[in-house]
Amino acid sequence: MSILVVLQQMVIIFILIGIGMILYKCKRLSEESSKQISGIIINVTNPALLICSAFEEGPKVSLTELGTALISYAAVFAILIAVSLLIPYLLRVPKKLHYAYQMLTIFGNVGFIGIPLASAVLGSESLIFVSIFNLLFNLLIYTVGTSMLQRAAAGQAVEGEAVSEGSQAVGRLQKFINAGTISAAATILFYLGNFHVPVIISSTLSYTGRATTLLSMLVLGVSVAQIAPKDIFSHPKLYAFTLLRQILVPIGCVLLMRGLIDNKLIVNTMLLMVAVPAANMPLMMAKQMDMDTDSISQGIILTTVLSLITVPAACLFLVS
Repeated sequence: MSILVVLQQMVIIFILIGIGMILYKCKRLSEESSKQISGIIINVTNPALLICSAFEEGPKVSLTELGTALISYAAVFAILIAVSLLIPYLLRVPKKLHYAYQMLTIFGNVGFIGIPLASAVLGSESLIFVSIFNLLFNLLIYTVGTSMLQRAAAGQAVEGEAVSEGSQAVGRLQKFINAGTISAAATILFYLGNFHVPVIISSTLSYTGRATTLLSMLVLGVSVAQIAPKDIFSHPKLYAFTLLRQILVPIGCVLLMRGLIDNKLIVNTMLLMVAVPAANMPLMMAKQMDMDTDSISQGIILTTVLSLITVPAACLFLVS
């Protein structure tokens, strides 16, 4: 895979983000409309993009390969969790902000950016492996992620009514049933079943899924436009974090995995999913808990902006 292809895709992504910024500045997009578009992406276009990949014509990967991807991606998340505990100490981050750097480390933007990026760079055949990565993401964000945020919220002495452990557990189980988890599981099921669907259905899913890239980048553009440049670029620790998390960690993972896994597509998909910038989900969850979210939002924007450089750099290690 030529690095120029990856760079081209990142430039396209940033042009689309720029369009979102311009539309927000011109008052053609608002915060409210951005939230509505986010809902469309999460509940409609992203699921459609994943599911339609299961109906693609061509050779299918075996159940063994899917199992290999599941095990290897679970191992990658275990590595990310371990790294997330180490990075705050390496960067001498204040204790009260450890949770922010941990969430930024573990959870990358495998939906808004990861899905369209993998589709463009590796082809639609990679989306079955992206589905597995997204499934693990959704499972972990409501277990490990929620646990980290709850401990941090307790440390910040957030005032409010205490929620019982039983109701918290029920709430987390209910949140497992969401569009991301269902669509990822459905994609794997349809793929394994080798189902054939009418052209009307497959074409509808295809047209819907193609809207993901544009809409998701417009939403990111609105987020970038709302933060002053000095609030994004004036944090040295976040630069060091971005170097570690978006270049060194993906390269380390691919060097480890390519010696253990023969399937190049599994390894390359893993590299792209680990190299994407930080996800928006931790920010939304932290806001719901009335936590200090400045560090998380700054990290999301900075890693997204710098991904124009970091993603192509990490992709120099794509297995050819």
